[in-house]
Amino acid sequence: MKIAIVCYPTFGGSGVVATELGLELAKRNHEVHFITYSQPVRLALLNPNIHYHEVNVPEYPLFHYQPYELALSSKLVDMVKLFKIDVLHVHYAIPHAYAGYMAKQMLKDQGIHLPMITTLHGTDITLVGNHPNYKTAVAFSINQSDYVTSVSESLKRSTHSLFNTDKEIHVIPNFIEVKEFDCDDTPCKRSAMAEKDEFIITHISNFRKVKRISDVVSVFYGIQQHLPAKLMLVGDGPEKERAERLALELGIYDKIIFFGNSNEIEHILSYSDLFLLPSETESFGLAALEAMAMGVPVISSNTGGLPEVNEAGISGYLSSVGDVDDMVSNALKILKDKDTLCGFKERSREVARKFSIDRVLPLYEKLYEAAIENK
Repeated sequence: MKIAIVCYPTFGGSGVVATELGLELAKRNHEVHFITYSQPVRLALLNPNIHYHEVNVPEYPLFHYQPYELALSSKLVDMVKLFKIDVLHVHYAIPHAYAGYMAKQMLKDQGIHLPMITTLHGTDITLVGNHPNYKTAVAFSINQSDYVTSVSESLKRSTHSLFNTDKEIHVIPNFIEVKEFDCDDTPCKRSAMAEKDEFIITHISNFRKVKRISDVVSVFYGIQQHLPAKLMLVGDGPEKERAERLALELGIYDKIIFFGNSNEIEHILSYSDLFLLPSETESFGLAALEAMAMGVPVISSNTGGLPEVNEAGISGYLSSVGDVDDMVSNALKILKDKDTLCGFKERSREVARKFSIDRVLPLYEKLYEAAIENK
């Protein structure tokens, strides 16, 4: 199949999932075309089945905000005709599903029917998409998609409750490649992050308010009062300065490493003992799954799709949003002795295997085939 993928090319979960999906499809001899405004951060172009097409948005003094949707829909039309694309897969409802619909209409006028699959990832529905300025357009885009998927049952329920749509939504979870990781092959050594007797606690996100970074720091503060530990904060965003100020106030700034955005996530996780994700809401919790795949148990909130990923007492524990004391208590349960920690590490990997890309990718292939057959 010839598949066009539209996504945000950033470090966010939706962009990572879309990129990894395209790379795996290419390995299975599908021809994959990424169409976006810059090259996705995890995209490797060494596979001959992978193609990247940049969307250029020309600047014009008349526009206060440049019309990306218009440029994207026009680019989609050109690429579909040039490469004879079979199916379009857009990630994130806005602006991608809306631009995809416009491209479908332009192609339809030329006698070409392009089936479109829209994957909903979370904030495109629960936060941005639910804003009064966008809600009508998002509902329209969902209804006009040939097929719609969501990354969790929780997000499916939220979509039906927030929008005027009776569109069938197929739940296809996010996925991970669970692989053996040899720490001896990594350029980063554990000693560069912590002393031998210190536990390594990690958090990875885009540092937005919804991630509750202050809770991450507070939970770590509680942990290190009982056990020697270091905190690895990976990512960047508007809440980073708040986290730095809180760490200084609590006197633990020297126990935290701020990595910023990093492509060394596997190396960092390979040495981690515990992962913190106390988010206000998560449609799925891809960062938690990435940690579990590396054998890192998770302390998380119990919101959104997280209970579908992090199994309480198996791969970690879940607490109510904002319940820092309970998260500290649960973290200490895991870290209290070597045997307990090793058990959680082993079980975390086993739970992650349920979301192996080998299990999830065929679900997308089946949907592509159905969309092409029914166009």
